Amino acid sequence: MKRRHFLISTFGALGTGLFATSLAHKAALAGEFKVNKRKEDWLKIISKEQYGVLFQEDTERPWTSPLNDEKRKGTFVCAACSQPLFKSESKFNSGTGWPSFFQPIAGALGTKRDFKLILPRTEYHCSNCGGHQGHVFDDGPPPTGKRYCNNGLALKFVADGEALPEVLKS
Repeated sequence: MKRRHFLISTFGALGTGLFATSLAHKAALAGEFKVNKRKEDWLKIISKEQYGVLFQEDTERPWTSPLNDEKRKGTFVCAACSQPLFKSESKFNSGTGWPSFFQPIAGALGTKRDFKLILPRTEYHCSNCGGHQGHVFDDGPPPTGKRYCNNGLALKFVADGEALPEVLKS
């Protein structure tokens, strides 16, 4: 009986600590970005599902995004603020069910440690609005060896020859 209480207390404290660390980190990030909006203002621009992925760090189901199969030349931009994040030349088929890239556009992304699955991962977000895009792993192709595994709901695709949308400033 004592062993069970010890295990429950230990894992409960660990989980609470990680949750508190995550909340503290989110609070520290608030206001760090050029674009900061209230939920109701974001929902005038993006869908509830997109809001969940971008600002509540949800993950869409694999193989559900049409962008996973997008093969045209162009630019992938943040679905929330339209900042360009990836060029199509850096997209590859990772076989994971999510759009994957080996290199972002310089300065387009920021990162933070994510402990949602207990083991640390590197989460990346739009450097302009803070919108959660996905996680980066060290199992991608050359030349970087990185795999930026992106939620399709967090992106919009703009084909070459089409005008890029204006990036939100505030």
